[in-house]
Formats: sequence, C-alpha cells, structure tokens
Amino acid sequence: MNEEVTLPAVLGEEILAHCRAVRPEEGCGLVAADASGRPVAVIPIANALHSPVRYQMDTREQFDAMKRIRREGWSLWGIFHSHPHSEPSPSPTDIRLAYYPECYYLIVGLSTDPPKLRCFTMVDGRVSEAALTLVP
Repeated sequence: MNEEVTLPAVLGEEILAHCRAVRPEEGCGLVAADASGRPVAVIPIANALHSPVRYQMDTREQFDAMKRIRREGWSLWGIFHSHPHSEPSPSPTDIRLAYYPECYYLIVGLSTDPPKLRCFTMVDGRVSEAALTLVP
C-alpha cells in the first residue's frame, strides 16, 4: 500500500447499506467528488445482471448518474461494488474491466461481519491497494 485515501464515514455507510440491501446480488455504484477532489456523494446503481458473482451497471441509471455528476460540478472519484460471498479483492474480471484509471475502485466484502471495505487503483492490469481511512 503506497497511497492513503480518506472517505467520509457517512459515505462508507451508504455504500455498505446499498450492498447489504441488494445481497445476494453484487451491489454497485459511483462515488462523486467536489471540485477539491473530496468525496461528497454515493450514487447507487442497479446491477443489470442481477448476479451474485458479476455486476454491470444499469445503462440508463449510469448515464443519469454521470449527468448528475456533471450538473453538480463534481467529478467521478470512485466506482464501488460488492463481493457477497468472498473477500474484497479484485477478481480477474474486475481487473480486466477497470476502464477508469483515474478512479478508485472500492470493493465491499460481505462474507464477514462486519463487512470489509477496501480501496484499489487499477491501471493497465496493475492493482495497488490504497490504505482506506473512514473519517467523520
């Protein structure tokens, strides 16, 4: 881990709540940041695959979320999804489909109680974990 990332605890709780609510399917969504780069909003998006092992964001909801991010003057900070039955580590599919190198990838592992939330960067197939701290 060579990078430290902070996320407001309230946003971390929103991510966990969404992922728990859609379990046993993988939950997914976006995290937006303000002009200073500080995460300010979680935007849950339906998993169009309704799968416990894969996710694909609903196209319409993702489009609407990106419009909202632009309208608010925000930027895309992160992409999150859950692993309902396994550790929160990037799968080969997660790595292959990591198309946003400028974003953080947050993965929730729901196989433990409490769930684990981890943060990664994925660039050209290279994965690095960032030390994630939830702040008040």
